[in-house]
Amino acid sequence: MPHRVVVLALDGLLPFELGIPQRIFGRALGTDTGGSGSGSGRKLYDVVTCSVRPPGPVRTDADFSVLVEHGPEVLATADTVVVPASYELGPVFEEGRLTEELAAALALVRPGTRMASICTGSYVLAAAGYLDGRPATTHWSSADHFQRTFPRVRVDPDVLFIDDGDVLTSAGVAAGIDLCLHLVRRDHGTAVANEIARRTVVPPYRDGGQAQYIHRPVPEPQFASTTAARAWALTRLERPILLRDMAEQEAMSVRTFTRRFREEVGISPGQWLTQQRVERARQLLESTDLSIDRVARDAGFGTATSLRQHLQAALGVPPTAYRRTFRSSANTAS
Repeated sequence: MPHRVVVLALDGLLPFELGIPQRIFGRALGTDTGGSGSGSGRKLYDVVTCSVRPPGPVRTDADFSVLVEHGPEVLATADTVVVPASYELGPVFEEGRLTEELAAALALVRPGTRMASICTGSYVLAAAGYLDGRPATTHWSSADHFQRTFPRVRVDPDVLFIDDGDVLTSAGVAAGIDLCLHLVRRDHGTAVANEIARRTVVPPYRDGGQAQYIHRPVPEPQFASTTAARAWALTRLERPILLRDMAEQEAMSVRTFTRRFREEVGISPGQWLTQQRVERARQLLESTDLSIDRVARDAGFGTATSLRQHLQAALGVPPTAYRRTFRSSANTAS
């Protein structure tokens, strides 16, 4: 059976965020060729939306309501529960406690169910105790209040999302897309997630540790961009790339380029290069039978030892285990 994702719709919800799980998980398809995500297979996820009340209208923060056809009982069937943001959390936001209605609904969730939140949906997970003693994030503008309300949560306000295994939290709005794509990637590999991203016309991968708020996300007109340097680097990841090489692509000094790169991307050029090489290694491990040594060279890490170190740091698993996991996942999906 497809993995069931249940989206919990609360009064005051944001329509955009409510639609993210359906858009991302609902487009994930398995194929006979091992999960290429090309659009010709069975659905990998069954996405269901429910309310904490019997079926009926749920208010949004816009000038319309949505008709939700399932009550809280479907939470008992979930493999993953996603809680989008709401602007009417009441005591959950103000006092850090669940309402009786919400507590009764969450009590139906089976032990071991994967829990995820988008934006201030993290308040619901925290009030229910899912985040006690764990790292978590939320929208940057609510981070201080969130930490005061839930002192047992280890809040990181500077990341897009946090994957803590069976509990995941994300920052505001678009970071919910990143989180859902990350879950698809984790469940079924890069090819499936990238195809969904391509159809949704969003970046296929933004690392969870990327800054969620960049003070100047779009450079001012008089400032040159670092886009050309990034595009140039992506075509030669297997080769040594020095900071001065990237700076030369934009005719900038190393100092100016480094500052401009941080302003536009939110991380240093070195961190970005490592992220891109990890992503290339993941794609090669999932889609080819190349040896680990060859994957390391083609991804730009040089040696299998370096690849193992970086993959372990980024994903918590060595290359052989990663390949085995996603080859098994692809076979299951097909």
